[in-house]
Amino acid sequence: MKTALITGANKSIGFEMARILAKQGYFVYIGSRDLNRGQQAVDQLKADGLTTLEAVQLDVTDKASITAAQQYINQKDGKLDVLVNNAGIPGAFPQLAESVDVAVIREVYNTNFFGVIEVTQAFLPLIRKSEAGVIVNVTSGLGSLTLHSDPSWPYYNVKSAAYGTSKTALNAYTVVLAHELRETPIRVNAVDPGYTATDFNQHSGPLKVEDSAAFVAQYAVIGPDGPTGKFFSHDRQAEGNESPW
Repeated sequence: MKTALITGANKSIGFEMARILAKQGYFVYIGSRDLNRGQQAVDQLKADGLTTLEAVQLDVTDKASITAAQQYINQKDGKLDVLVNNAGIPGAFPQLAESVDVAVIREVYNTNFFGVIEVTQAFLPLIRKSEAGVIVNVTSGLGSLTLHSDPSWPYYNVKSAAYGTSKTALNAYTVVLAHELRETPIRVNAVDPGYTATDFNQHSGPLKVEDSAAFVAQYAVIGPDGPTGKFFSHDRQAEGNESPW
C-alpha cells in the first residue's frame, strides 16, 4: 500500500485531500499541529467508511515534532510515497511593504517556507525509498511574480509582503529541489488550489474546497513519468492549469 503524509490535514483542503487519497487506496497520515484535532479528523473520515488513515502530531515549525513524526513513519512503513506540504498561514493583515511588522513576515515564513524545507529534508530519505515518490508544495497564485506584474490579472492589487512573498520563496525552493532530484523518479511540483472558500480567507473564495482538493490531489498521484519542476494553478484552467513563475 502506498503511503502519504499531508501536513495541516485536520481541516479544509488538506482534510479533503486525505479523503481523496484514502479512497484511492493510500494509507494517509494526517499531519496536525494539534493531535486531538488530527484524531477528530481521522474519526470523521472513518465514520464515512474510510479506514486507511492515522493522525500524526506534526508542527512544521517545531524541529522535534518533525523528527518524531519522521521516526514514527519510518518505523511503521520504512518509506513514504507522497508528501504534501499543505500547512500554511496567512499572517496578520494588512501586509504593506513599507510598514509590515517584520515579526509577521518571520512568523509566516516559518510555516510557509522554512517549515516546508525542514519537513521535506526530514522525509526525503523515506521518499527516496519509494519507487515513485512525489512531493507537492501547496502554493498560491499570489506567489507568481509574473502575474503580479500584469495589471490585467484579476488579483493584481492583492499584494502582501508576508504571505505572497512566502509563496514566491516556496516556488523558488520547488524549482531548486526539482532540479536536484531530476535524475531520480521523484516528482516535485508547486500546486495552487486557487481562491477557495476556506476559513483561511473567511470563506470568500469562489472555489469549493472539495474541487480544489481534487485539483491538488491529482498531482499527488502522478507517476515517475509525470511533470516535475512545474507550477500548476486551479485558477488557470484556460491556460492548461500551468502558471507562470
